[in-house]
Order: sequence, then structure tokens, then C-alpha cells
Amino acid sequence: MTDTSRRGFLARAAGALAATATLSSGVGRAFALEQRNEVGFLKGPYNLAFFYRHNQAYRIGAGMHFFHSKQHDLLQLTRFEDHAAVDARFDKEAQGWLRDPPATEPEMPYYSSYVDRAMHTLFRTIDWTHMHHEQTYDVMAFREIPWAEKKVWTDRAVEYYLSMQTPGVPRSVAPLELTMRRAGIMMKPYLNYFRNFYPLDQSLFYVAHWWHPAVYEAQMIAGNRDQEVAIRAVQDTMYRDVLPDRPGRMVLSREIMPRYARMSPESANIFDNLHMLHGIAYSILAYKGWTVEEKRAEMYRVIDAMGYQPGDEAYARKFREPQPSYDPRTYPAWVRAPQGAMGMIMMDMLMEMLPMMYPGGLSKAQRAAVMRQMMMNGRLGIEPGEVPGSLRDALMQVAPGMRMMPGATEPGQAPAMMVEHMLSAWKAKAAHIPDVPSIDMTVEPSLGPARVAAR
Repeated sequence: MTDTSRRGFLARAAGALAATATLSSGVGRAFALEQRNEVGFLKGPYNLAFFYRHNQAYRIGAGMHFFHSKQHDLLQLTRFEDHAAVDARFDKEAQGWLRDPPATEPEMPYYSSYVDRAMHTLFRTIDWTHMHHEQTYDVMAFREIPWAEKKVWTDRAVEYYLSMQTPGVPRSVAPLELTMRRAGIMMKPYLNYFRNFYPLDQSLFYVAHWWHPAVYEAQMIAGNRDQEVAIRAVQDTMYRDVLPDRPGRMVLSREIMPRYARMSPESANIFDNLHMLHGIAYSILAYKGWTVEEKRAEMYRVIDAMGYQPGDEAYARKFREPQPSYDPRTYPAWVRAPQGAMGMIMMDMLMEMLPMMYPGGLSKAQRAAVMRQMMMNGRLGIEPGEVPGSLRDALMQVAPGMRMMPGATEPGQAPAMMVEHMLSAWKAKAAHIPDVPSIDMTVEPSLGPARVAAR
């Protein structure tokens, strides 16, 4: 019997695409038909607790996932020359979905059917991790799970997430310090395209990536009893302060949900790795120098590199929390600032790469120019004096003579020598980084007044 469902239609469309599409630039293989069988939610007494207890917060997250979805096709199917108009128009539309959010959660294919057909594993990866969001929100929201048992139930959800999908689909439980080095994207021609050419839309994703950990942290400071009050305060902060004056960077879990990250560093790192994948995916789609087949090859390489690998657990707690007492009901200047934990990770990687890229060294003036371009390239938009485009474009202009590693710029390939060098350097550092301590869950917190955590 023919499957007449929407999923059946998309599967047949993918089959037609697989029969006709071939990869260019020497990749040289036909699209493989991608498996679309999905895995259902893990059953538990907590299922849908967040939906029913914190429905407005659930709906806000659903609105954010609307613009997460639609952004893919917009970037792939609109002209790059129109990026400023596309950026402004979609920012306005997406804000409407935040101010009047939908009642249910969209899946990624709903608003980007083209990218779904071209690279479905990207959407499977995103939706599978959004499922983990819902599971873990539910665990925290369900009053009948005693506070001391929240971690046990969260660990159960993490294990299900890691084990019940195709290998490579679940995001890693290791911190971005490790997975970004595995990805090896620093010299790719698309790096930061979305951030630089679509700054309004990018900043709205920064709001979303503040929101998700802020909600977890509201649950962590409120205990089972007072979550409504805490989450309502986070909602008020978002609409009053965060949305009009958006963060200048992608904030990390360790910055915005430090208590939750101490309880479940695995879950916290999973979300950071997903949020980073969003930014990389949008930059790949925004870049117009590659065909869709080449973009698919690069997308799948990055997904695999940043996915869970056995042994990642050993590094789950290898990060430092800049502000362990952060209160998500507040929005201090250090949260808004463009420089934070993610920028430090990128700068560390550049420092590891420079000796290999410039074996003859850099002059003092060249090194200063490289640092200036690195800082500007990591901020929203194009600043005066910034070389438009990727970091590679900027470095080649201000410090000619760069030695390019094989695989550093090509789609679907990794700069193996560079990746190995960076991984070795970071693992040597990690050996001396103390594990972030766990949090005592035997004492349930009670909600007090909001306090600004200043650096």
C-alpha cells in the first residue's frame, strides 16, 4: 500500500532527488536515499509536564523553533545580494512569532522543505536534540519527581538520546572546546557568513540561545515549588530587556545555566553543540560559492565531527564556569557583551593554528592585524576596517603568505593535520583543567529575590 502521509511524500521526493542528483567537484557519488524512520519520545511519568505547567514558556520555545526552521530555506533559496532586505524582513516576521507564539512545536521540515529534501540528516539531528530539550524540561517541571531524583531522570533522558538514533545524529556530550577542534572549520570560506551578513537574524538566535538555558536555570533556582514565578520573571526579562538589546554573541550553557550544567554537564554540552551547529549550518547555507551538493557534503562532515563519539564522557566536565551564581532573571552587561566563553574558544584555536599556517612567523604589525580581524569577524555585522567575508578572507588580505592545509577550505573535507594538532594541544590542556564540580541536589532550593551576578 502506498504511504500517503506527508513523511511518505517527502521520502519519495528524496528518492527522486537521489536518482537524479550527483555530487560535483570530485565528490563523485549519487545522493543516497536517507532513512526517515524516527524514534519516539522516551516514556515517563513526566511527559508533557512542561507543556501543561509552563505553557507560555513552551509556546515561546515553539516560536523560536519556527524561525530556526524557516531560516534554512531563506538562506539557500534567496539571492545573497538581497541579504540585508532578507535579514530585516525575516527579523520582523520572527519577532511576531515570539510575541504571539504558536500553540505547538514545529519540526524543522515544516518551513524548509527544500533543505529537508537536500540534507535531511541535518533536520533529524536538530529535531532529535529538540526532543531532548522537551524531555529534560519535562523532568525538571514534573513536581512528583523529588528534587534529589532530578539528576537520575535527566541521566536517563541523556542515555536515551545518545543510544536511540543513528550514530552521528546525537550531539556530543563533550564541550565545544573539543568538538569545535574536531570540526576544523576555522579556514572554511563560509565561516561566520550568517553572523556578518544577517546580523539581525543572527542576534535573534542569540536571544533564543539565551532563552533555553535561562529557563533551565530558572527551574534550578526555584525548585519544584516556585517554578511559575521564576519562569515568568525570565519571560519578562526576555521581552523587556533581552529582545530589545540582544546579546552580541552565542552564550554558552556554562554562562547562563551554571547550576544545571553542574548537575548534567552532558545535557548542557549537548545543547551547546546543537546551538553551534545551528550557526555553522546557517553560514554554510548563506555561502554562495558552493553547490547544494557541496554544502551537503560539508554539512554532514560537520554533523559527524561534532556528534557523540565513545569516550566523549571523559571530557564532559572539562570547562570552567565564568559566573556560577548567575541569576537568569537578570541581564547584566557581561551577558550582552560580544566577547565571552565562545570567543575565547575560537581565539585559543586560532593561536594553535597560526604557527602551522605561518611557519615563518608574523611581523608584529601582521599579528596585530590578524587579531583585529579575528575580533571583528566574531562580532555581528561588518565593522569599519573589517574585511568582509570569512576569517580566511581577512587573514589572506592582512597577512599574505598563509600556508593552507589540505582539506582546510574544500567542502566535505577536514584539515586532518590541523585538527590533530589542535586536538592534541587541547587534550594536553584538559589534563590540567579540574572537572567542574557537581551540584548538591539533596537540598531543594527556594526562590529568593533576583540578584545580579557581576564579574
